[in-house]
Amino acid sequence: MTGLLTLVKMVMGFVIAKVVAVYTGPSGMALLGQVQSLVNGFNGVINSPVNNGIIRYTSENKEYGFNACSPWWKASFQWVMLLCLIMIPLGLIFSESISEWIFGNADYKWIVSAVIICLPFTAIGTLITSVINGQQLYRRYVALGMASAIISGLLMIVMIIYADLNGALLAATIQSAIVGIILLLSSLRQPWIRLKYWWGRTGNKERKDIGGYILMAMATALTLPISLILIRNILVDHVGWIVTGQWQAVWKISEVYLGVITMALGVYFLPRLSTIDSATEIKNEINNTAIVIIPIVTLLAVLVYLTRDIAISILFTKEFSPARDLFFIQLLGDVVKVASWLYAYPMLSRKATKWFVGTEVIFSISWVVFTLIFVSKIGVHGANYAYLFNYILYFLFVFCNVKRFSR
Repeated sequence: MTGLLTLVKMVMGFVIAKVVAVYTGPSGMALLGQVQSLVNGFNGVINSPVNNGIIRYTSENKEYGFNACSPWWKASFQWVMLLCLIMIPLGLIFSESISEWIFGNADYKWIVSAVIICLPFTAIGTLITSVINGQQLYRRYVALGMASAIISGLLMIVMIIYADLNGALLAATIQSAIVGIILLLSSLRQPWIRLKYWWGRTGNKERKDIGGYILMAMATALTLPISLILIRNILVDHVGWIVTGQWQAVWKISEVYLGVITMALGVYFLPRLSTIDSATEIKNEINNTAIVIIPIVTLLAVLVYLTRDIAISILFTKEFSPARDLFFIQLLGDVVKVASWLYAYPMLSRKATKWFVGTEVIFSISWVVFTLIFVSKIGVHGANYAYLFNYILYFLFVFCNVKRFSR
């Protein structure tokens, strides 16, 4: 069922990529990548109280009823309100400065403002999917996920066709908010959506529990999008917008097909690890999962490489043909990335906040530094080599320390 949901999301992702390629070209693809990193950064921060923490504590307490889960639900909702009170005014005030940093001018400050205004709806959508995931209601999770992906994807396509680049940018901005509204409307009759489970006093322990996950989620939410923004800026400075757009096309393909693995890990692997206490058992579970996941990722990577010319012609346009030479190292990096994810997940399930935040910050900085060094020496291919080299180092680190942050 998870695979089916991922397939629908993959198809919608590829269809959107094709429409963007036709209507905006490589430079538009690069610009859209910057917008998506902006959206992912803000959304990641606002979603930080309602993502992995909610999944964990709902999964651990669901058998005792909604009242047992409620303290963490209330704590997460309080954190979301606090973040909204901070982020929305500051984001609107500094929208022009943010636009100049990301896009090189202030013309797109309206995009920044739109992202900020949509944040509460985005958080609601993530909260609902996290509760459903934590309760392991997989049929509902898949059905809602498919409906949301199709509806929001079709709306995005229509906006791109009728408004070209500006339509693509606006669609990318509001897509998560649309999903949130759809999920809220579809869940109003659910028994756990009652106000008493979400509003009211809760303990400091629950707020602190969710707070630990906020730090970890913010680390990912800020480091990955900021790293990608800086990497695209490095590429634009050295090879221009068009070549950067070709690199972005390869990154997009990796991002979409790796969604198969990301979905599986989020739906099954994290709740599973949350129920295991022993560090030895956690490592055994990781090894058993790796036996299944790594061959699948390797097979997917090989298939993508062998069909890269077909993929480019179907998903993009002739302007993206030079991107075929960027796949090999990128796909090797994808395999290593997934392997490292498996051994890093206990940092989330065991709430090893210091380990997680530290590794996210350090290896994000090293990724940008490696990119700057390699791109200045060998051009756009340097971005792929930096990606592979950085994840090799990350894998070695988490593999060697998995038992230490699983305690």
